[in-house]
Formats: sequence, C-alpha cells, structure tokens
Amino acid sequence: MIERYVLDLQEVDETQVAVVGGKGAHLGGLSRIEGIRVPAGFCVTTDAFRRIMAEAPSIDDRLDQLSRLNPDDREAIRTLSARIRRTIEGITIPGDLAVAVTRALAQLGEQAAYAVRSSATAEDLPTASFAGQQDTYLNVVGPTAVLQHVSRCWASLFTERAVTYRRRNGIDHRTVHMAVVVQQMVFPHAAGVLFTADPVTGNRKVATVDAGFGLGEALVSGLVNPDVFKVRHGEVVTKAIAAKQRAVHALPAGGTQEVTIDSQRQEQPALTDAQVVRLVQLGRRIEAHFGRPQDIEWCLVDDGFQIVQSRPITTLFPIPEVPHPHETGDQENHVYVSVGHGQMMTDPMKPLGLSVWRLTAMAPMHEAGGRLFVDVTRRLASPASRAGLLDVMGRGDPLMRDALETVLDRDDFVPSLPDAGPGGPPASGASAPIETDPAIVTELIERSQVSVAALERDIRTKTGPALFDFLLEAFEEHKRVLSDPLNLQAIMAGMEATWWLNDKLQEWLGEKNAADTLTLSAPDNVTSQMGLALLDVADVIRPRSEVVAFLQGVEDEGFLDELAKLAGGTEARDAIEAYLDRYGMRCVGEIDITRPRWRERPTTLVPVILDNVRNFEPGAAERRFEQGRQKARKKEQDVLSRLRSLPDGDQKADEAKRMIDRVRTFIGYREYPKYGIVSRYFVYKQALLEEAERLVQANVLPEKEDIFYLSFQELHDVVRSNQVDDQLIQQRKDAFRSYHALTPPRVLTSDGEAVTGAYRRDDVPAGALIGLPVSAGTIEGRARVILDMAEADLEAGDILVTAHTDPSWSPLFVGIAGLVTEVGGLMTHGAVIAREYGLPAVVGVEQATRLIRDGQRIRVHGTDGYVEILP
Repeated sequence: MIERYVLDLQEVDETQVAVVGGKGAHLGGLSRIEGIRVPAGFCVTTDAFRRIMAEAPSIDDRLDQLSRLNPDDREAIRTLSARIRRTIEGITIPGDLAVAVTRALAQLGEQAAYAVRSSATAEDLPTASFAGQQDTYLNVVGPTAVLQHVSRCWASLFTERAVTYRRRNGIDHRTVHMAVVVQQMVFPHAAGVLFTADPVTGNRKVATVDAGFGLGEALVSGLVNPDVFKVRHGEVVTKAIAAKQRAVHALPAGGTQEVTIDSQRQEQPALTDAQVVRLVQLGRRIEAHFGRPQDIEWCLVDDGFQIVQSRPITTLFPIPEVPHPHETGDQENHVYVSVGHGQMMTDPMKPLGLSVWRLTAMAPMHEAGGRLFVDVTRRLASPASRAGLLDVMGRGDPLMRDALETVLDRDDFVPSLPDAGPGGPPASGASAPIETDPAIVTELIERSQVSVAALERDIRTKTGPALFDFLLEAFEEHKRVLSDPLNLQAIMAGMEATWWLNDKLQEWLGEKNAADTLTLSAPDNVTSQMGLALLDVADVIRPRSEVVAFLQGVEDEGFLDELAKLAGGTEARDAIEAYLDRYGMRCVGEIDITRPRWRERPTTLVPVILDNVRNFEPGAAERRFEQGRQKARKKEQDVLSRLRSLPDGDQKADEAKRMIDRVRTFIGYREYPKYGIVSRYFVYKQALLEEAERLVQANVLPEKEDIFYLSFQELHDVVRSNQVDDQLIQQRKDAFRSYHALTPPRVLTSDGEAVTGAYRRDDVPAGALIGLPVSAGTIEGRARVILDMAEADLEAGDILVTAHTDPSWSPLFVGIAGLVTEVGGLMTHGAVIAREYGLPAVVGVEQATRLIRDGQRIRVHGTDGYVEILP
C-alpha cells in the first residue's frame, strides 16, 4: 500500500477518522454539504505521523513508561511528556514528506496565510469530545513555518493535559494518532460558536450563538465575553450584547495579536438578528447531515459565513426513544420523569439490567443514556390525574414536582385533555382502607417467601431456551406479587398514616415531623433489621483478635474459606455466611441485575463490619432497637396527653392513637416488597450466569460478564443460536462507559430539555444548602463524603454525605449520627431507615457531594431541611 501523506479536504469525509483524525474527517464531511462553505485546505495524514514516530525508536520506551504512570502523578507526566514532545519536534521531516506538503501549499498559494490545526484520531468522537486537548496555530505564513507547525501539532498529542485525559478515559496512547489540517486563513469581521441545541438546558429546539469581533480565539480563550443569541423556530428569542473590549487579529507577517476595540463599537452587536437566523439555518443543515446536535465554529467574512469546525455536543442527555414516531404519527410533545430518582439509583445501568427491570416493572419505561424514564404526558394532560401525579411526586421529591410544574407553566407544551383521557391511571384501589392488623403483614411476607421459594425450586431444572420461557413466566408472577391489591394497600396504609400524623400534629400541636419519632424501631422492617444484624456479626468477631487482624488485610473474595484456618475463624465465618444467606442478594444499585451482589463480593461488607467492631460495644443491636422502641412509646404518651388537654382533646387523641397504631403496624412493611424483588433478581441472575458459563465453555463468549451488555431478548437469541455479535457487545461497553459522564435529569422533555426544579424557600439562612427534611433533629459533626460503600471508614458521630442510598447502605446507618444525600424523598429507603434509627437527615441536596468536602464540620437540620457548612 502506497502511503498517502497529503489528502485534499474535498477528498475526505467523516468515515476517514483513522486517516485524517476527528477534526479533518468532520471538515471533509462539512465541505460536502450543499450551501456550507469551508476554507480550502488539506490534511497531513496519520501515515505521516507514523512515519515520524518510526524515525525515533526511543519514543517507544517512553510510551511504555507513560502508560505505567499513575494518572495523578502530575510531575512525572509533565516531565516525560515534555521529553516526548521535544523528541518529536526535533525530528527532521523526511524529504518526500516535506515535498508532499509544499506541493499542496503551492496549489493553494505558497505565501498565503494558513491555520495549522491538530486532528487526533480520538477527538470529536460522539462519546468524548477531547475539546481543547490539542493545539491550533493561526496565521502561519510560508512553507518553512507551516512544516515547523505541523511538527508542533504532532508533538501536541503529548501535552500533559492530553496524556492525562487519555489515561482518565482509559484510552491507550499508542492507539491514538495525529493528523494535521492545513487550511487557508480567513480574516473575519466576526467569529464565534454556534450550538445547535442549548448547551445548558439541552433543549434541541433552541440554538445558541456566541459572537465576538475578529478571530474566534478571543472567545475560545475567554479573553472577552461574547454576545449571546438564542434562536427558536427561526427567530431570535433572547439576546445579551456584551461590551467586547478586545479582539484577536492576524498580523501581516504571521501570528496574531490582541487589539483594543474603540469604545463606540464595543457595545454594538457582532451580528445582526438576520445574520444570526441565517447562521442557525446553516447549523440545522450541518446537524441534519451528522445526525446529532453540533458545536460549530464559524467566521463571518464580508457577508458570508465560513465554517471552520463542527463537533458533536457530548454533554447533552439523550432523549428517550418513542417507538417509531413516523408510524404512529407521534409529533406530540412528551414529558418524562426519571425512574432512577425514585429508585435511589441514578447511575447508568447495563443493557441486561435495563431490560430485566423493564420486563418486571409495573409501568412502561423508556431508556436514555443508560437510565429509565416514564412518560407522564397523558397524566399531566388530564386535570384529574394531574393533581394526583403532582401530589405523589411532591411527597416523594419536591424538586420533581417543581420541575413538572415548570413544564406545565409553559403555555401549550402539554395540551389539556378531557378528564377521562385514555392512558390516565385507573382509579387505584390502593387507598381502600384495610384493618390495622399485624396479621396482614405476616401474611404478605409469607406469600412473598412462598413465591421466592417456588422460583428457586422450579428454576433449578431449566436451561437453554427453556430457561428463558420459564423466566418470562416468572416475570409475570413477579408482577402479580407486586400488584397484589393487599400489598399496595399495606404500603399505602403506613405512608398515609404518617402523612396524616405529620399534618394533624403540626396543625394541633405546632410540631413539625412528629411522626419521625413515632416510627422509631417499627416492627418487621427488613432493611433496618439488616443494619442491626451486622452489629450482631461484629459481636461474634470482636473478641477474636486473630480474625480482626486478618479481616483488616482482606482483598480477595475467597476470604471466607481462609477464615476457618484461624482461631475462632469458624464461628466468624458462620456468622458472616448466615448474614449473607439472609441479605447476600443486596448490593448498591440493586435494581440493576448486573451489579455484583454481596454474596458475589463479600469484601464489600468487611469495612462496615470492622467499623462496627471498632465503634460499638457488645449487644449494641438489641440496645439500639429497644431504645428506639422506648423513645417512640414515650413520644406517643407525650403527644396523646398534650392532645387531651386541647378542646375536643379526647376525640383528637383517639384519632391520633388510631393512626399511631396504624403507622407502627404497616410502616416497616414499606421496605419488604423491594427485598422480595431483589431476592428474585438474584435467583434470575444466578440462572443467567450459568447460561453464560455454558456460552464461555462453547467459545461463544470470551467472558461471562459479556451477557450484561445484551438485552434479555438478545441473550435469549444468543442462547438459541450459539452466535453472538462481538461488535455489538464492544459498542455497548463503550456507550456504557460514556453514560457515566452524563447527569440524568429529574424531568426531561421530548425537546431534550432537562428541567431541574427548585425548592423556592426563603426560610433558610444565607449560604445553607437546601434539601428536603425527612428525619427530624439537628446534629453537628464531621462530614464523611462516601461514594462507594466499600470505602467506608466511619467514626462514631460522623455524618454520611453521599449521592443516594438504597437499602444496601443501611448497615452504615447504625454507625453514623446524620445523613445528607443528593437524591431522595420522604418515603425513599434512606429516609425511612433514617427515621427508624432516629438519625437527623436531609435528602435531595443538589450537588452535596461536591459542595461539602470530606472532613468538613457540618450541621444537619433534619426538621427544617437544610445543611450548614461550619467554619
């Protein structure tokens, strides 16, 4: 194959990233779109880069050294990458390569001015923009200077920031090559950036134009504030004209300089409204060509726009896919709410996790960015179901309610339907009252246990395609258990009684969140029992010093077998095993079936057990439970006696007593259905992993975990055909990695707008972080910001600060003094368990894990719903 060192921009398109890099490929694609002008130029290909790298064998060793460095060792990365850059810039460009470049320059005009821009094979990708990772040189004049700057671009592949960025994103330095784009320089009157979707809200119907005078460098480098225009449906809807005091201009002999703009011109807009609208039309054409929203650099020359770059906007949250809108004629607006915010799991899920959750969920769900959403448009459209939906959302998460109200306030986004609109929720029988009878809870728990036991028994004999048929039936049984009217009534009975108590006791006694104390140590709460049971495990381990010492160094998942060799190790192992038998199906993010369960990764529990050994005395579990029960009883007596002294006091006290009994009977059960779901999930998972093992044995898959990147149906097909699409699995792995960088919004519209919601409260001290009060009391202490339970290292009196907690976090709750989370509502697990253990807690605190630093002292106001960072 003859190496081609130079290709004209007109010869390339976006399929040739490997040859001309991301920027070159995009520019080639742009130059082919009708009506889009791109400055003439050529690409120095990656063949040329490889030829240069081969000229210096020492680079190979240095790349080896580089890949071994810790990404956080900035000093070593800085030194080594500078050495690599110097080596590359010092290599004399071979004659045939230099000739190819000077010949291309001669065709365009040797003494013209050029922009020389690096174009790596791993930039402007759909999943990682690498924006600003490599260098651009403007107004380069003459062949010698152009060749010198081509060398500099090659070297810029190894700037400190580019090297660190690749390490952080798991990209091997050797797989990335550098091409260089050489383009005729344009000397614009104005320049800037056009986003074809609003980069802040994500709204795909709103384009944003940033504009300044002179070259675009002034904006990109932050030298001036740009004029900002927003365009919707072909008209400018808002504009902010900045005082543009400086601009960057090209110098006749090459290079650029900053100039001051005369004061009369500073306040003038860089573009007219008509020009802005025309530019956005060009942007829409480019967006249609590339098939996704673009971040476009443009120049205004005379009265025409030239496009000098276009790359995908990688920060936008994707829009859930509506099935075949062209077939259903669905051009309507849609409003989606996040499932993850309700389930305390806003991380992305793997495809098998998404599809199993959808197959076992009670409502249809749509996927976007590795997260699930429910379409609530119909329920918002009908006034009757709207009020109910807003009420439920508001009790769960006030920010969700506020975000939905924000969308409703926009005229005409959600049409109003008559009340009996199809697709509205059926009148739920859940609120039909049931007796306050503990036997109901006992019966429901038994039903669930019988159903799980039958599943475990019947699944044992099923393999191959028959397993998948069996599982589809099991999913129906799963939904039947969940939708059992008695199950829903028991859950609602506890929640409604809590709300009643909070509302009435505030009205009658002026006391906020009184029900928090009344729910302490409620019976039958499987999640709080799980936390206390781990204290009992610590009691077994504490006196056995050899076991404690061994556990401090545990890294391998097979440690339970090793325990038996130690003095007292058999008892310790039996205690942990018994705990795993009951709770081993749990883990962080447990609604995703692919997440490793404690039974599969028991080391997760070791730090928590050791914290319990260190921070507690023997018998703590029973004492904790009993203290809570006494506190709740005392509170009950106190509330009832205060009520009796009021007008109509006996009647109020009787009603309150009835509700307190109801809360004590049913509130613990609130946690059981999730335990049942997760118990079933672990059974499904073990059966599917056995299938995966067979596929590995048959050389269909390289590793078992690859099944996690297929949907349930796709896995079914693989088992049937014994064939798998390796490329599909690789694409899914790359996509899953990219989803981690996206923050899922609470509410998302079909325009792509992420609506965040606000608390709108003025009863909070300045500087405090606002959240939702879910468990009463005020506590001061050291903040421990913990994002992974396996990293827990808590002292008595610490306050846990984390993104979200599901039931698997509750073993940590026994050892802390308070709780702050970014996501959560009144009835989510963290809130229920915090009340159960009497921990002051504030949830739904936006960006808490970023705003509160690990080790800072904070004060948590669990009754009023805010957090103060103390000096």
